[in-house]
Amino acid sequence: MGVVSVSGECWVLDLDGVVWLADRPIHGSPGAVERARRAGVRILFVTNNSSMTVVDYLAKLDRMGVPTETEDLVTSAQAAASLLDRGSTALSCAGAGVTEALAERGVELREEGPVDTVVVGWHRTFDFAGLNRACQAVWSGARLVATNADATYPTPDGLLPGAGSILASVEFATGKKASVAGKPYPPVVDLLKARAGEIALVVGDRLDTDGLLAKRLGVTFGLVLTGVTREAPAPDPMITVSASLEEIVAARLGGH
Repeated sequence: MGVVSVSGECWVLDLDGVVWLADRPIHGSPGAVERARRAGVRILFVTNNSSMTVVDYLAKLDRMGVPTETEDLVTSAQAAASLLDRGSTALSCAGAGVTEALAERGVELREEGPVDTVVVGWHRTFDFAGLNRACQAVWSGARLVATNADATYPTPDGLLPGAGSILASVEFATGKKASVAGKPYPPVVDLLKARAGEIALVVGDRLDTDGLLAKRLGVTFGLVLTGVTREAPAPDPMITVSASLEEIVAARLGGH
């Protein structure tokens, strides 16, 4: 395969299941990102995991050997915050990333309703008290927004329940459907376009989020088998299946 011209391209990469699994870097991924950057590719990371702040994500990327600038990271927390009006009120049933994004948006956070919006995202401290606060606020008239609807979250030891599992409990109890902001929905698509303009490739580990994101951006999807998806799907001309990010980068850059 000949060397592909990639200088000036922008690639959108997922984090969980592509660059790392929980606190472990996926073998070859840091070097693959570095190689793509040396070839002139802009790497834009996008994550549906809203549990951490931007500073924490940048610190983690740095620890993994993938130093990144603030403008090259897009989170579902930021996408969710973009759906709320400045000066409005919100209750967060989510992690620190959502708290940060709402504050930066100029949204007033409250511990309980009544509020304008309830925002649900992935967090490890979800319990009945949190479920009740979210439901009470929605029953009192609050709009329901979710960072994402991923059913699961990949780790080195297997899958954990994802934000979609938390969201399902709130939706089921209240009978309300959430406006979802993260991959593959329009709010995150709009954020990516605003940050990058033209995008050439999306790399991820899920067909239902990353794959649909690529489709909505009108670009090729690079599916890696290092996260949630472990088996190749049926052939599709818009999907390239690879064992890892390292393999995708090698193929895009000619295998050298």
